[in-house]
Amino acid sequence: MKPNRIPIALHQAVMSCLRAKLRQAGDYFNTTFPEPVLNYQQRGTSAGTAWLDKWEIRLNPVLLLANRDTFIDEVIPHELAHLLVFRQFGRVAPHGKQWRWMMENVLHTEPHRTHGFDLATVRTTTFHYLCGCQRHELTVRRHNRIMRGESLYRCRQCGDVLRFAGDNNPENVVE
Repeated sequence: MKPNRIPIALHQAVMSCLRAKLRQAGDYFNTTFPEPVLNYQQRGTSAGTAWLDKWEIRLNPVLLLANRDTFIDEVIPHELAHLLVFRQFGRVAPHGKQWRWMMENVLHTEPHRTHGFDLATVRTTTFHYLCGCQRHELTVRRHNRIMRGESLYRCRQCGDVLRFAGDNNPENVVE
């Protein structure tokens, strides 16, 4: 897979936001936080991931390139808040009260658990599975784990084990 190149001006905008939010947090807590390692290796539909023990933020380059300003304004503070919460409170619920508090009161950013970016550019082939109440689309990775007998997945609504529909075309799935 060919890595996406991030234009230097876009990388500088990401770093500018990251450093500004770090200064805000430092001012609030009257301390200096180290700058996290930043890379553009996040894949799939996640916009970013905070690696707490490594003090690292991984960003999805495809979603960054497609959603520049919104991505910077929302995803950078979101992932930084995870690191700051870990530093201040230890391991807690990922989007719990401490994270929401950090987003609102320290970083002055609306706390959203998920992004609303168009995922057409990052979606890969999905496999259709059924339960007792609906159809699910699983990634290639999850589908392969089921096929190898390594995993079972259950519906969060009805609790049934998901069953492969046997066809990847949604029009041909019988419900």
